[in-house]
Amino acid sequence: MQQIQLNDGQRIPVLGFGTYKATNEEGVAAVLHALKLGYRLFDTAAKYGNEEQVGAAIKQSGIPREEIKVTTKLWRENLGYAQTKEAVQVSLGKLGMDYIDVYLIHWPANAKNYTNWRQANADAWRAMEELQAAGKIKTIGVSNFWPEHLDALLETARVPPAINQIEFHPGYWQPEVLAYCQSKGIAVESWSPLARGKVFGNPLLEALAQRHGKSVSQVCLRWVIQHDVTVIPKSTSADRIAENLDIFNFELSADEMSQIDHLPEMGFSGELPNNWPDRV
Repeated sequence: MQQIQLNDGQRIPVLGFGTYKATNEEGVAAVLHALKLGYRLFDTAAKYGNEEQVGAAIKQSGIPREEIKVTTKLWRENLGYAQTKEAVQVSLGKLGMDYIDVYLIHWPANAKNYTNWRQANADAWRAMEELQAAGKIKTIGVSNFWPEHLDALLETARVPPAINQIEFHPGYWQPEVLAYCQSKGIAVESWSPLARGKVFGNPLLEALAQRHGKSVSQVCLRWVIQHDVTVIPKSTSADRIAENLDIFNFELSADEMSQIDHLPEMGFSGELPNNWPDRV
């Protein structure tokens, strides 16, 4: 599995396994199957309600803990210094682990929900920096942050974010956020890489899939990683979990990349960092 090096010296695979909505027995089975096939990066969050299932599956697998990277996230209603410290302890308990590999602020505070959103994000980040120094977290980062949120955070941060996980897929890939992060040495990670299923049936993507002898999913995932972005597709289908791994034996041309880049908007979740809890 190809890996990327983060700005903190840690390394993560370019392709991981998303667990959103994977709960109970089905979630455990999906994670176990992914581990068996060779996935080593797993993405969960406190809000997903499945940290226990992810942790249980990793323990059941028998694979050494140090070979696996686990990401979880701080929910946006718990931003603040003390709340962050408490949330990390809760997540560690549910995962059944001594440390978290990657811990992200799930959504930035905003003016609709916090009197001083800059301070809320800064306080959460300070707690994360301390937990990283104490060895409870290996890598700290953010999710769904725009340049304005990152600029504010970097004013007080002692440790820069290593990752920004954002909605990134054909039809909505936030090139301005990508360019900003890459200019700052912040790795970008894609959530919802298949545009909530809207990529299926798209004429361009179907044609490219046929040309390369691949599926539309594989073309989309390949497009993501060729933007130097890591990706965490989710599935509970054994066949799809295997298929998503098989993207390292072909390459999209510069022209094909550009064609996908210029697809019209599709599959956008409607979620924006400054608008929560409402969608656009």
